[in-house]
Amino acid sequence: MFYWLLKWVFIGPLLKLVFRPQAENVEAVPLRGAAILASNHLSYSDWLFMPLAIPRRVTFVAKAEYFEGHGLKGWLQRTFFAGAGQVPIDRSSGRAAEGAMRTGLKILAQGELFGIYPEGTRSPDGRLHRGRTGVARMALESRVPVIPVAVVGSNIVAPPGKVFGRYARPVVRFGRRLDFSRYEGMESDRYILRAITDEIMYEIMELSGQEYVDKYAVKGRAPGSSDPGGVTSDAA
Repeated sequence: MFYWLLKWVFIGPLLKLVFRPQAENVEAVPLRGAAILASNHLSYSDWLFMPLAIPRRVTFVAKAEYFEGHGLKGWLQRTFFAGAGQVPIDRSSGRAAEGAMRTGLKILAQGELFGIYPEGTRSPDGRLHRGRTGVARMALESRVPVIPVAVVGSNIVAPPGKVFGRYARPVVRFGRRLDFSRYEGMESDRYILRAITDEIMYEIMELSGQEYVDKYAVKGRAPGSSDPGGVTSDAA
């Protein structure tokens, strides 16, 4: 109930009034049934603009700290994030990727939409970074289609490191549904997982118009800094 109140009564109408976001190819998202929405990630506001573009609920995973506060502030924070379609995941754990996978598969098994950012974190430089193969594993294990998504302009509205930026009209573009059933039973083959992930990232690149860089995005890394090779796991 709280999710729909936020979307249709409180936050949603305000965002539409102020930013007038545009949506393209919304019909690619099924009106019922499970699907993975794999999106680029330029800003913390992406999870607001993307679900606003479609009539269905989209569930994401969020860091567990948002759900662990105490007192009135903690209760308000937990209520907001849970009501806004977020489920907690302990990202500090070495098994965080596995926990996110289980959560995503459970949501998909219920016939819902699950939103995921294959880059793993916000882009530090506006470019599209190498995807992590968790999205491919989830697609194969759940046997549901992947719909690539590009949110354009959100980094102008809310740049990384800032609460507010400049005015812009964000655009949410949905791509064609990707069916990977031809790889059924190959979810343990890392070469297949990489091929699927690269195909998804290519579609996102075409939709977003971003420059692609074949390196993992690292949280907090400044543009132009060197790549700390080997730090990031391919499992997330």
